[in-house]
Amino acid sequence: MRTALVIGTGLIGTSAALALAGRGVTVHLVDHDPARARTAAALGAGTDEPAEGPVDLAIVAVPPAHVAATLADAMNAGLARGYLDVASVKGGPRRELQELGLDLTAYIGTHPMSGKERSGPLAATADLFEGRPWVLTPTRETDTEVLNLALELVALCRAVPVVMDADAHDRAVALVSHTPQLVSSMVAARLETADETAVRLCGQGIRDVTRIAASDPRMWVEILSANPGPVADVLAGVAADLDETVQALRALQSADEDKRQGGAAGVEDVLRRGNAGRARVPGKHGAAPAQYETVAVLISDQPGELARIFADAGAAGVNIEDVRIEHATGQQAGLVQLMVEPAAAGVLGAALRERGWSLRTA
Repeated sequence: MRTALVIGTGLIGTSAALALAGRGVTVHLVDHDPARARTAAALGAGTDEPAEGPVDLAIVAVPPAHVAATLADAMNAGLARGYLDVASVKGGPRRELQELGLDLTAYIGTHPMSGKERSGPLAATADLFEGRPWVLTPTRETDTEVLNLALELVALCRAVPVVMDADAHDRAVALVSHTPQLVSSMVAARLETADETAVRLCGQGIRDVTRIAASDPRMWVEILSANPGPVADVLAGVAADLDETVQALRALQSADEDKRQGGAAGVEDVLRRGNAGRARVPGKHGAAPAQYETVAVLISDQPGELARIFADAGAAGVNIEDVRIEHATGQQAGLVQLMVEPAAAGVLGAALRERGWSLRTA
C-alpha cells in the first residue's frame, strides 16, 4: 500500500492515518469539518490536500449511521481501488450498501477493537491499535486484493486480524463492548445525586466500573442506534440476573432462616458465575488469563516516584505484568499495586524494602 484516503478524522481515523503515515504511506485526509482534517494533518497524520487520482485504499471512519452513504459516495466517485469502514457495527452498513445496488467486491467491513473515552483527532495516537484485535468481515464477494489491502492496513497498524461473520460480530460487540458501556453509565448515574459524603468514599472499584462512563453520549447514541437488537438481548439477560439478585438480597433481610439461606445461595450463585465469566477474559497479549500476585507499595504524589519504582523492579530482575494506582482520599499519596508472577513476588518485595519503599498487604 502506497496511498490511502481517510474519510473522517476522529480518534479512529486519525490514529489509523498516523500509523500509516509513520510507516511511509501517503495519506490524504477528508472530514465534513475541514478544521478537523487540518488538525489531523498538523499532527502528522497526512495531508488535507486531495489525491490526484484513485488511492490504494479508502478508510471510512465515520459514525455507523453515515457509513453506507459515505461509502456509496466514495465508490461512485472512484476514489480508491479498495474500500473499508471501521465502524463498530458491521451487518447494518453492508445491508444498506446492498440495498443501494453497489458492487461490493471492492468493499470489506472492519472494526478495530480499540478506543478511548476521549474522541477527536487530538486524542489520536499512532499506537492505538498495537496488539489489539481488528475484526475483518469478508464475504464470498470480497475481492482478494481488497482483503489483502485490509490485512496490510491491520499489519501496518500492528493490530491482530480476526475474521468473523458481520452479524456474529455485532452480537459479540453487543456483549463485550456496547452493554458494558450502558451498565457502566447506569452505575455512574447513581452517583449523580448521591450525597457528597458517599461520593468521597469512592475507591478503585467504583473507578474501574465507571471509567468508560466518561465517554461521549452522542457518539454512543449513534453506535447503539446501529445495534439495538443484540444489545437489548444482552441487557434482557442482565435484567433477569438483576431481578433475581434483588429478590435474593431481600430474602437476606427475612426473619426466616430458610429464606435467608436461599438468599445467600442466590447471591453466591451470581458472584460465582461472575468469577467464571471473568476467568474467560483473555489475559496479557490475548493469552489465557494468568494468576498474578500483587506487591502493594505506598507512594507519594511526587514527580519521578513511579519511574523510580519501575527502575528498582527492573534492577531486581522482575517484570511488572500489570499495575494499578489507588489514590488516597485527601492526601498527596497513594498505593501502587504491582502485579507480578507469583515466583517473583517475594524477590520484588524484598528488593523494594531494601531500597526504602514501604509495602502494604494489598
